[in-house]
Amino acid sequence: MEVFTVDSFSCSPFSGNPAGVCILETGREPLSDDLMQKIAAEMNLSETAFVQPLSNKEPVSVASTFSLKWFTPICEVDLCGHGTLATAAVIFQMYDNSNTELSFSTLSGELKAIHNKEDKTISLDFPLSLPTQESMTEHSNIIKLVADKLRVIDCQFSPSTKKLLLRLSDETTRSQLESLAVPDSPGLLAIDQTKVKGVIVTLKSTESDYDFYSRYFAPWVGIAEDPVTGSAHTVLGPYWGKVLNKKILRARQCSPRGGDIIVGVNEETGRVSLTGSACIVFKGKLNI
Repeated sequence: MEVFTVDSFSCSPFSGNPAGVCILETGREPLSDDLMQKIAAEMNLSETAFVQPLSNKEPVSVASTFSLKWFTPICEVDLCGHGTLATAAVIFQMYDNSNTELSFSTLSGELKAIHNKEDKTISLDFPLSLPTQESMTEHSNIIKLVADKLRVIDCQFSPSTKKLLLRLSDETTRSQLESLAVPDSPGLLAIDQTKVKGVIVTLKSTESDYDFYSRYFAPWVGIAEDPVTGSAHTVLGPYWGKVLNKKILRARQCSPRGGDIIVGVNEETGRVSLTGSACIVFKGKLNI
């Protein structure tokens, strides 16, 4: 089985978010969840994607509809943006698939990837995850561990993604966000709560190149910090779209690796578009 490592939301290697992509060719028996979990642990990336054509008559190079699953090193997840981008990049680039649009059947429903051939980017069509206001008192222990001494001025929660959004004060600088220490994972896991599975820390940009910045921490699914997180931007897009009164937003995730995403918000259809680049850095064969 062919496997790839792809740096998503980046034009160059060793930045963006690395994802594993495992290609299951047409006609092969689907892998068990247990085996996929073991492979994801072996790959040891934040997520590994497993993709296979839905039709048993079309090879990867021709197919336009696929099944798609994602696993972290410790569990399966319902939605993964950078893993989807990485998967589409492999199908378009390494298998010479000439379709403009791919469709993926996932635990989050049908997701689409569109190949923008002019600038070689890929646009993902994902469900919008509108967050709602939450009490900072309810999440005070998480806020203390994640934001440290930085001032949080808004706290919102997305039930569909189980992500808590913490907005820092406008006086906070990008440098301060970048310097924020990765929170203590055992400390977060010890907090007596069950609904939060990931924490977004975000800040309005003062640079003309971006509208907002963010970082993302998810020890509940085995990820201390995710370098660039597509699913978090399904929450960030509608949030900052309302704050800034914009439908197209330019985002920078400020992890040490870092990455850029263009987010399009369409509340009427309940969808967001996530556009970015992907760099394929490794190809190999898994002997199973």
